[in-house]
Amino acid sequence: MSDFLERITSDEAWRQEQFPVARERIFLAHAAVTVTPTVVVEAMNAFNHQAATGELDYSKVLLDDMDTVRDSAARLIGAKPSEIALLGPTSLGLSLVARGLDWHPGDEIICHREDYPANVYPWTDLERLGVKVIQLDPERPGEITPETVAAAMTERTRLVALASCHFLSGYRIDVDAIGQLVHDRGALFCLDAIQTVGAFSTSVEHVDFLSADSHKWMLGPMTAGIFYVAEEHFEILRPSLLGAWNVKSPQFIPQDAIDFEPGGRRYEPGVLNASGLHGMKAAIDLLLDVGIDRVGARLLAQKQRLVPGLTSRGYRVIGPEEGPTASGITTFTHEDKRKVAALIQHWQANGVVASARQDRAGVPHVRLSPHFYNTDEEIDRVLALMDGV
Repeated sequence: MSDFLERITSDEAWRQEQFPVARERIFLAHAAVTVTPTVVVEAMNAFNHQAATGELDYSKVLLDDMDTVRDSAARLIGAKPSEIALLGPTSLGLSLVARGLDWHPGDEIICHREDYPANVYPWTDLERLGVKVIQLDPERPGEITPETVAAAMTERTRLVALASCHFLSGYRIDVDAIGQLVHDRGALFCLDAIQTVGAFSTSVEHVDFLSADSHKWMLGPMTAGIFYVAEEHFEILRPSLLGAWNVKSPQFIPQDAIDFEPGGRRYEPGVLNASGLHGMKAAIDLLLDVGIDRVGARLLAQKQRLVPGLTSRGYRVIGPEEGPTASGITTFTHEDKRKVAALIQHWQANGVVASARQDRAGVPHVRLSPHFYNTDEEIDRVLALMDGV
Protein backbone atom coordinates (compact mmCIF):
# COMPACT_ATOMS: atom_id res chain seq x y z
CA MET A 1 0.00 0.00 0.00
CA SER A 2 2.95 2.32 -0.54
CA ASP A 3 0.87 4.49 -2.86
CA PHE A 4 -2.03 4.77 -0.39
CA LEU A 5 -1.65 8.52 0.14
CA GLU A 6 -1.35 9.26 -3.55
CA ARG A 7 -4.38 7.16 -4.37
CA ILE A 8 -6.42 8.88 -1.66
CA THR A 9 -6.05 12.16 -3.56
CA SER A 10 -6.56 10.75 -7.05
CA ASP A 11 -9.26 8.09 -6.77
CA GLU A 12 -12.36 9.35 -4.99
CA ALA A 13 -14.31 6.12 -5.30
CA TRP A 14 -11.46 4.17 -3.73
CA ARG A 15 -11.06 6.79 -0.97
CA GLN A 16 -14.71 6.32 -0.07
CA GLU A 17 -14.23 2.55 0.02
CA GLN A 18 -11.37 2.95 2.48
CA PHE A 19 -13.14 5.64 4.54
CA PRO A 20 -16.91 5.11 4.15
CA VAL A 21 -17.71 8.22 6.18
CA ALA A 22 -16.58 10.25 3.17
CA ARG A 23 -19.59 9.06 1.17
CA GLU A 24 -22.00 11.28 3.05
CA ARG A 25 -20.04 13.47 5.45
CA ILE A 26 -16.97 15.63 5.72
CA PHE A 27 -15.58 14.39 9.00
CA LEU A 28 -13.27 16.90 10.69
CA ALA A 29 -13.40 15.73 14.32
CA HIS A 30 -10.53 13.26 14.67
CA ALA A 31 -9.32 15.02 17.82
CA ALA A 32 -12.59 13.86 19.43
CA VAL A 33 -13.69 10.32 18.55
CA THR A 34 -12.50 9.21 15.14
CA VAL A 35 -14.35 7.31 12.47
CA THR A 36 -12.66 4.03 11.64
CA PRO A 37 -11.42 3.08 8.17
CA THR A 38 -12.55 -0.10 6.44
CA VAL A 39 -9.35 -1.97 7.26
CA VAL A 40 -10.05 -1.53 10.98
CA VAL A 41 -13.65 -2.71 10.68
CA GLU A 42 -12.56 -5.75 8.68
CA ALA A 43 -9.96 -6.72 11.27
CA MET A 44 -12.46 -6.48 14.11
CA ASN A 45 -15.16 -8.26 12.14
CA ALA A 46 -12.81 -11.14 11.33
CA PHE A 47 -12.01 -11.56 15.01
CA ASN A 48 -15.66 -11.30 16.05
CA HIS A 49 -16.69 -13.84 13.43
CA GLN A 50 -14.20 -16.33 14.82
CA ALA A 51 -15.51 -15.62 18.32
CA ALA A 52 -19.07 -16.26 17.14
CA THR A 53 -18.16 -19.60 15.58
CA GLY A 54 -16.07 -20.84 18.48
CA GLU A 55 -12.94 -20.99 16.34
CA LEU A 56 -10.75 -18.83 18.57
CA ASP A 57 -7.80 -20.21 20.46
CA TYR A 58 -7.77 -17.72 23.31
CA SER A 59 -4.32 -18.67 24.55
CA LYS A 60 -3.02 -17.73 21.10
CA VAL A 61 -5.17 -14.59 20.95
CA LEU A 62 -4.03 -13.26 24.31
CA LEU A 63 -0.37 -14.13 23.84
CA ASP A 64 0.83 -14.53 20.25
CA ASP A 65 -1.72 -12.20 18.62
CA MET A 66 -1.28 -9.51 21.25
CA ASP A 67 2.47 -9.67 20.82
CA THR A 68 2.01 -8.67 17.17
CA VAL A 69 -0.05 -5.70 18.38
CA ARG A 70 2.78 -4.76 20.76
CA ASP A 71 5.20 -4.91 17.84
CA SER A 72 3.15 -2.44 15.78
CA ALA A 73 2.57 -0.13 18.75
CA ALA A 74 6.26 -0.16 19.61
CA ARG A 75 7.20 0.80 16.04
CA LEU A 76 4.82 3.72 16.19
CA ILE A 77 6.50 5.36 19.20
CA GLY A 78 10.04 4.00 18.97
CA ALA A 79 9.79 1.65 21.95
CA LYS A 80 10.57 -1.99 22.62
CA PRO A 81 7.57 -4.34 22.32
CA SER A 82 8.23 -5.53 25.87
CA GLU A 83 7.67 -1.96 27.11
CA ILE A 84 4.09 -1.86 25.79
CA ALA A 85 0.95 -2.64 27.77
CA LEU A 86 -2.22 -2.77 25.67
CA LEU A 87 -4.52 -0.64 27.76
CA GLY A 88 -7.04 2.10 27.10
CA PRO A 89 -8.42 4.64 27.76
CA THR A 90 -5.62 7.17 28.14
CA SER A 91 -6.72 8.02 31.67
CA LEU A 92 -6.12 4.43 32.75
CA GLY A 93 -2.44 4.56 31.87
CA LEU A 94 -1.99 7.97 33.49
CA SER A 95 -3.76 6.75 36.63
CA LEU A 96 -1.47 3.70 36.76
CA VAL A 97 1.48 6.08 36.88
CA ALA A 98 -0.15 8.22 39.55
CA ARG A 99 -1.03 5.19 41.68
CA GLY A 100 2.04 3.09 40.99
CA LEU A 101 4.89 5.36 42.10
CA ASP A 102 5.96 5.46 45.74
CA TRP A 103 5.06 9.01 46.73
CA HIS A 104 6.32 10.85 49.78
CA PRO A 105 4.98 14.02 51.40
CA GLY A 106 6.67 17.00 49.83
CA ASP A 107 7.22 15.35 46.44
CA GLU A 108 6.26 17.70 43.61
CA ILE A 109 4.41 17.09 40.36
CA ILE A 110 4.21 19.57 37.50
CA CYS A 111 1.14 19.49 35.24
CA HIS A 112 -0.95 21.95 33.20
CA ARG A 113 -4.02 23.55 34.77
CA GLU A 114 -5.85 23.85 31.45
CA ASP A 115 -5.07 20.38 30.16
CA TYR A 116 -7.72 17.75 29.42
CA PRO A 117 -9.15 16.48 32.74
CA ALA A 118 -7.72 12.98 32.22
CA ASN A 119 -4.26 14.51 32.57
CA VAL A 120 -5.08 16.69 35.56
CA TYR A 121 -7.19 14.71 38.05
CA PRO A 122 -4.78 11.75 38.49
CA TRP A 123 -2.14 14.24 39.66
CA THR A 124 -4.22 16.67 41.74
CA ASP A 125 -5.74 13.74 43.63
CA LEU A 126 -2.27 12.99 45.00
CA GLU A 127 -2.44 16.12 47.12
CA ARG A 128 -4.24 13.98 49.71
CA LEU A 129 -0.96 12.05 50.10
CA GLY A 130 0.98 15.23 50.78
CA VAL A 131 2.24 15.61 47.20
CA LYS A 132 2.56 19.22 46.03
CA VAL A 133 1.00 19.76 42.62
CA ILE A 134 2.39 22.69 40.65
CA GLN A 135 -0.03 23.60 37.86
CA LEU A 136 1.42 25.51 34.94
CA ASP A 137 -0.78 28.34 33.73
CA PRO A 138 0.73 29.82 30.55
CA GLU A 139 -0.81 32.86 28.91
CA ARG A 140 -2.20 30.70 26.10
CA PRO A 141 -3.53 27.17 26.71
CA GLY A 142 -0.97 24.46 26.06
CA GLU A 143 1.89 26.84 25.24
CA ILE A 144 4.44 25.07 27.39
CA THR A 145 8.10 25.43 26.47
CA PRO A 146 11.23 23.94 28.02
CA GLU A 147 11.75 27.32 29.68
CA THR A 148 8.27 27.14 31.21
CA VAL A 149 9.04 23.74 32.70
CA ALA A 150 12.52 24.73 33.87
CA ALA A 151 11.13 27.71 35.77
CA ALA A 152 8.66 25.48 37.65
CA MET A 153 11.05 22.69 38.60
CA THR A 154 12.71 22.44 42.00
CA GLU A 155 14.85 19.88 43.80
CA ARG A 156 11.62 18.22 44.97
CA THR A 157 10.18 17.74 41.47
CA ARG A 158 9.49 14.03 41.07
CA LEU A 159 7.38 13.99 37.91
CA VAL A 160 6.44 16.26 35.02
CA ALA A 161 3.15 15.22 33.40
CA LEU A 162 2.20 16.97 30.17
CA ALA A 163 0.21 16.43 27.00
CA SER A 164 2.11 16.19 23.74
CA CYS A 165 -0.50 18.48 22.18
CA HIS A 166 -3.18 20.63 23.81
CA PHE A 167 -6.68 19.39 23.03
CA LEU A 168 -8.14 22.88 22.48
CA SER A 169 -5.40 25.17 21.19
CA GLY A 170 -3.53 22.47 19.28
CA TYR A 171 -0.17 23.64 20.67
CA ARG A 172 2.37 20.83 20.22
CA ILE A 173 5.16 20.76 22.80
CA ASP A 174 8.80 19.89 22.13
CA VAL A 175 8.68 16.44 23.71
CA ASP A 176 12.36 15.66 23.23
CA ALA A 177 13.66 18.97 24.59
CA ILE A 178 11.37 18.91 27.62
CA GLY A 179 12.13 15.25 28.25
CA GLN A 180 15.86 15.89 28.18
CA LEU A 181 15.47 18.82 30.55
CA VAL A 182 13.38 16.80 32.99
CA HIS A 183 15.89 13.95 33.00
CA ASP A 184 18.82 16.31 33.42
CA ARG A 185 17.08 17.61 36.55
CA GLY A 186 16.63 14.06 37.86
CA ALA A 187 12.85 13.80 37.45
CA LEU A 188 10.49 11.57 35.49
CA PHE A 189 8.48 12.55 32.39
CA CYS A 190 4.96 11.26 31.73
CA LEU A 191 3.24 12.01 28.43
CA ASP A 192 -0.44 12.05 27.51
CA ALA A 193 0.14 11.51 23.81
CA ILE A 194 -3.37 10.88 22.50
CA GLN A 195 -3.39 14.07 20.41
CA THR A 196 -0.19 13.29 18.49
CA VAL A 197 0.28 9.53 18.24
CA GLY A 198 -0.86 8.66 14.72
CA ALA A 199 -0.65 12.26 13.54
CA PHE A 200 2.96 13.29 14.18
CA SER A 201 6.15 11.50 15.09
CA THR A 202 6.01 10.91 18.85
CA SER A 203 9.16 9.33 20.23
CA VAL A 204 9.68 7.95 23.73
CA GLU A 205 13.45 8.42 23.60
CA HIS A 206 13.21 10.96 26.44
CA VAL A 207 9.91 9.79 27.94
CA ASP A 208 9.43 7.50 30.93
CA PHE A 209 5.68 6.84 30.66
CA LEU A 210 3.22 7.38 27.82
CA SER A 211 -0.48 6.72 27.45
CA ALA A 212 -2.65 7.07 24.33
CA ASP A 213 -5.94 5.50 23.35
CA SER A 214 -6.44 4.73 19.66
CA HIS A 215 -9.79 6.47 19.16
CA LYS A 216 -8.39 9.77 17.88
CA TRP A 217 -5.50 10.17 15.44
CA MET A 218 -4.65 6.46 15.45
CA LEU A 219 -7.99 5.87 13.66
CA GLY A 220 -8.77 2.96 15.98
CA PRO A 221 -11.63 1.97 18.28
CA MET A 222 -12.27 3.21 21.81
CA THR A 223 -10.65 1.50 24.82
CA ALA A 224 -7.86 0.02 22.75
CA GLY A 225 -4.67 1.86 23.53
CA ILE A 226 -0.95 2.02 24.21
CA PHE A 227 0.55 2.32 27.68
CA TYR A 228 4.35 2.60 27.59
CA VAL A 229 6.68 2.16 30.54
CA ALA A 230 10.43 2.37 30.00
CA GLU A 231 11.84 -0.98 31.06
CA GLU A 232 14.18 0.55 33.63
CA HIS A 233 11.09 1.69 35.55
CA PHE A 234 9.30 -1.64 35.86
CA GLU A 235 10.44 -1.98 39.44
CA ILE A 236 9.59 1.57 40.54
CA LEU A 237 6.16 1.66 38.88
CA ARG A 238 4.30 -1.03 40.77
CA PRO A 239 1.12 -2.28 39.07
CA SER A 240 -1.85 -0.92 41.03
CA LEU A 241 -4.36 -3.20 39.29
CA LEU A 242 -3.83 -6.90 40.03
CA GLY A 243 -5.48 -9.96 38.58
CA ALA A 244 -5.00 -13.42 37.14
CA TRP A 245 -3.35 -12.09 34.03
CA ASN A 246 -0.52 -9.92 35.33
CA VAL A 247 0.33 -11.88 38.50
CA LYS A 248 1.75 -15.32 37.80
CA SER A 249 -0.98 -17.86 38.59
CA PRO A 250 -0.13 -21.35 37.28
CA GLN A 251 -3.36 -23.08 36.23
CA PHE A 252 -5.15 -20.01 37.64
CA ILE A 253 -4.28 -21.06 41.19
CA PRO A 254 -3.45 -18.13 43.53
CA GLN A 255 0.10 -18.18 44.86
CA ASP A 256 1.40 -17.06 48.23
CA ALA A 257 3.66 -14.38 46.71
CA ILE A 258 2.93 -11.62 44.22
CA ASP A 259 5.17 -12.29 41.22
CA PHE A 260 4.41 -10.12 38.18
CA GLU A 261 4.57 -11.22 34.59
CA PRO A 262 7.51 -9.79 32.62
CA GLY A 263 7.39 -6.68 30.47
CA GLY A 264 4.33 -4.60 29.80
CA ARG A 265 2.06 -7.50 30.64
CA ARG A 266 2.60 -6.72 34.33
CA TYR A 267 0.20 -3.77 33.89
CA GLU A 268 -2.57 -5.84 32.26
CA PRO A 269 -4.59 -7.35 35.13
CA GLY A 270 -7.17 -9.21 33.08
CA VAL A 271 -8.09 -10.28 29.59
CA LEU A 272 -7.68 -7.60 26.95
CA ASN A 273 -10.02 -5.88 24.51
CA ALA A 274 -8.81 -8.29 21.85
CA SER A 275 -11.30 -7.27 19.17
CA GLY A 276 -10.46 -3.61 19.58
CA LEU A 277 -6.74 -4.29 19.69
CA HIS A 278 -6.92 -6.18 16.41
CA GLY A 279 -8.57 -3.08 15.01
CA MET A 280 -5.93 -0.82 16.56
CA LYS A 281 -3.16 -2.88 14.99
CA ALA A 282 -4.79 -2.59 11.56
CA ALA A 283 -5.03 1.18 12.01
CA ILE A 284 -1.43 1.53 13.19
CA ASP A 285 -0.12 -0.61 10.34
CA LEU A 286 -2.03 1.58 7.88
CA LEU A 287 -0.51 4.74 9.34
CA LEU A 288 2.98 3.23 9.38
CA ASP A 289 2.56 2.26 5.74
CA VAL A 290 1.52 5.77 4.78
CA GLY A 291 4.36 7.20 6.90
CA ILE A 292 3.81 9.26 10.04
CA ASP A 293 5.97 12.11 8.77
CA ARG A 294 3.89 12.24 5.59
CA VAL A 295 0.70 12.23 7.65
CA GLY A 296 1.98 15.12 9.77
CA ALA A 297 3.04 17.13 6.73
CA ARG A 298 -0.40 16.69 5.22
CA LEU A 299 -2.12 17.82 8.42
CA LEU A 300 -0.03 21.01 8.47
CA ALA A 301 -0.82 21.63 4.80
CA GLN A 302 -4.52 21.32 5.58
CA LYS A 303 -4.11 23.87 8.37
CA GLN A 304 -2.50 26.27 5.91
CA ARG A 305 -5.59 25.91 3.76
CA LEU A 306 -7.99 26.39 6.66
CA VAL A 307 -6.50 29.33 8.53
CA PRO A 308 -6.64 31.99 5.78
CA GLY A 309 -10.19 30.96 4.96
CA LEU A 310 -11.24 31.34 8.58
CA THR A 311 -9.51 34.64 9.28
CA SER A 312 -10.72 36.21 6.03
CA ARG A 313 -14.26 35.51 7.21
CA GLY A 314 -13.77 37.29 10.52
CA TYR A 315 -13.02 34.32 12.77
CA ARG A 316 -10.12 34.31 15.25
CA VAL A 317 -7.88 31.26 15.28
CA ILE A 318 -6.28 30.32 18.60
CA GLY A 319 -3.07 28.36 18.89
CA PRO A 320 -0.11 28.07 16.52
CA GLU A 321 -0.88 28.47 12.82
CA GLU A 322 2.40 27.07 11.49
CA GLY A 323 5.79 25.73 12.49
CA PRO A 324 6.88 22.92 14.85
CA THR A 325 4.30 23.76 17.53
CA ALA A 326 1.36 23.63 15.12
CA SER A 327 -0.76 20.49 14.87
CA GLY A 328 -3.74 19.02 13.07
CA ILE A 329 -6.07 20.89 15.44
CA THR A 330 -7.41 24.23 14.23
CA THR A 331 -9.64 25.94 16.80
CA PHE A 332 -11.37 29.26 16.26
CA THR A 333 -14.02 31.55 17.66
CA HIS A 334 -15.88 34.78 16.81
CA GLU A 335 -16.64 37.91 18.79
CA ASP A 336 -20.32 37.20 18.12
CA LYS A 337 -21.04 34.02 20.12
CA ARG A 338 -24.28 33.45 18.26
CA LYS A 339 -22.33 33.13 15.03
CA VAL A 340 -20.33 30.22 16.43
CA ALA A 341 -23.44 28.26 17.40
CA ALA A 342 -25.10 29.04 14.08
CA LEU A 343 -22.04 27.82 12.17
CA ILE A 344 -22.01 24.46 13.97
CA GLN A 345 -25.72 23.96 13.20
CA HIS A 346 -25.25 25.00 9.56
CA TRP A 347 -22.37 22.59 9.09
CA GLN A 348 -24.27 19.75 10.74
CA ALA A 349 -27.18 20.33 8.37
CA ASN A 350 -24.78 20.07 5.46
CA GLY A 351 -22.92 16.95 6.52
CA VAL A 352 -19.87 18.56 8.13
CA VAL A 353 -18.75 17.07 11.45
CA ALA A 354 -16.80 19.43 13.72
CA SER A 355 -16.36 19.74 17.49
CA ALA A 356 -18.00 22.40 19.64
CA ARG A 357 -15.78 23.40 22.56
CA GLN A 358 -15.52 26.20 25.09
CA ASP A 359 -12.78 27.58 27.30
CA ARG A 360 -12.82 28.09 31.06
CA ALA A 361 -14.37 31.53 30.60
CA GLY A 362 -17.27 30.00 28.68
CA VAL A 363 -16.26 31.39 25.30
CA PRO A 364 -17.55 29.05 22.57
CA HIS A 365 -15.08 27.68 20.04
CA VAL A 366 -15.16 25.40 17.03
CA ARG A 367 -12.41 22.79 16.68
CA LEU A 368 -11.54 21.30 13.30
CA SER A 369 -9.29 18.26 13.13
CA PRO A 370 -9.07 16.71 9.64
CA HIS A 371 -6.94 13.65 8.97
CA PHE A 372 -4.70 12.71 6.07
CA TYR A 373 -7.54 11.23 4.00
CA ASN A 374 -9.53 14.48 3.97
CA THR A 375 -9.16 16.21 0.60
CA ASP A 376 -8.51 19.81 -0.41
CA GLU A 377 -11.93 19.81 -2.02
CA GLU A 378 -13.51 18.92 1.32
CA ILE A 379 -11.65 21.73 3.08
CA ASP A 380 -12.75 24.20 0.41
CA ARG A 381 -16.34 22.99 0.70
CA VAL A 382 -16.32 23.49 4.47
CA LEU A 383 -15.01 27.04 4.07
CA ALA A 384 -17.52 27.86 1.34
CA LEU A 385 -20.37 26.73 3.58
CA MET A 386 -19.35 29.39 6.08
CA ASP A 387 -20.53 32.06 3.69
CA GLY A 388 -24.09 30.93 4.32
CA VAL A 389 -23.98 31.81 8.04
